[in-house]
Amino acid sequence: MTHCDLEKVDAKDLPIGKLIGILAKAQSIYFNNMLSELDINITQLHILFEVAGDSTLNQEKIASRCNTNKGAIARSIKKLEDNGFIERTIDENNRRQNIISMTEKGEMTFNKSKDILKEFEDILFENQQEKENLQIILKNLAIKMTSLNEERFDKK
Repeated sequence: MTHCDLEKVDAKDLPIGKLIGILAKAQSIYFNNMLSELDINITQLHILFEVAGDSTLNQEKIASRCNTNKGAIARSIKKLEDNGFIERTIDENNRRQNIISMTEKGEMTFNKSKDILKEFEDILFENQQEKENLQIILKNLAIKMTSLNEERFDKK
């Protein structure tokens, strides 16, 4: 759907899931294009965000936090490692696992990507209050949806 198509439709006629899907797709296109100059994609950026916030992460924890399968995370981590953004070291507590950490190049790329994110949000939101209100709504929806999925589908 183009922005012209969306402008013609009454918001109440669009299911919330459809709107979220459109937003996610549009965001992915925007970021993959903007991040290409840094030689990373949106999936790899999610990994860098996780690694930046926790220096004890292994591949399995990253996959869980990104809500992505282990194979996809392994491929993204391999590319990040090959490009010098992250490095793996053997976990001294469990020698079968590697701890993922960011390199200096990864830190620089991560910081540049945060500038891209800020610019994107500045374009979308007219004021800070509007942004914060939406963040609260989206966080609450995310909590409800993940809780619903855990209750109904996690058969641990």
